[in-house]
Amino acid sequence: MNILLLGGTSDARKLVQALDQSGLLASHRLIYSVAGLVRIPELPCEVISGGFSKRGGLTAYLDAGQIDLLLDVTHPFACQMSTTALTSARARGIPCWRFHREPWQAGEGDRWRLFSDWQALLRATRDYRSILLTAGQLTQADIDWLAAQAQSNAQQQVLRTAAPPQAELHSAMQWLKAIGPFRLEQERALLQQYKTDLLISKNSGGAATQAKLSAARELGIEVFMLERPELPPADRLFHTIERCAAAVAAYCHNTD
Repeated sequence: MNILLLGGTSDARKLVQALDQSGLLASHRLIYSVAGLVRIPELPCEVISGGFSKRGGLTAYLDAGQIDLLLDVTHPFACQMSTTALTSARARGIPCWRFHREPWQAGEGDRWRLFSDWQALLRATRDYRSILLTAGQLTQADIDWLAAQAQSNAQQQVLRTAAPPQAELHSAMQWLKAIGPFRLEQERALLQQYKTDLLISKNSGGAATQAKLSAARELGIEVFMLERPELPPADRLFHTIERCAAAVAAYCHNTD
């Protein structure tokens, strides 16, 4: 069988390792696709990068590669890619399975404010003196808006991303390059260093970046949490690597 895995997350890499350890990769072809914004992983399978536009689009790639199963293990906020994956799989007539880690849940002591709209979240940051943004890449319009806000109220703004910003930052915003997983003591020190009074995050879920939320709880810092977008349902949905790997192995075995 030919399996295409849409990756770019730590979960995707773990799934590849689990499939390798099960012996699946000895008899089936697995292709791992990554956008290539951060780094190209070293994995025991074929790796392609740069997206599918240069390959004629995802549907064309599925057809040309005679893909039998599409695994969507992208970020929970990669709405466009997940939607395209499902549409392309349906056009090809193959199953599209999705893995998404469970979302974070607020607990006792957390000071979360939930938002379903990114622009509404940004507008609510006006009254804070020092904000730490850990919600991925920002658009130029977002950065320009935040710069104007910083200029009007002397707000300190820190943007932390794994890849360099794709938009031009202004002097009011400091960029920190960092790739998880993060330790609690690191996150606590970071929040204290910048005297942060507002942490901004997407509800990505997972353990790799959860420490920032624990640190915010300890320090009594408010968190603005962007809720996950609603996605069209995939053919199957998994929340654990073990169950997903077992299902892939069973599917390959049953179709041999």
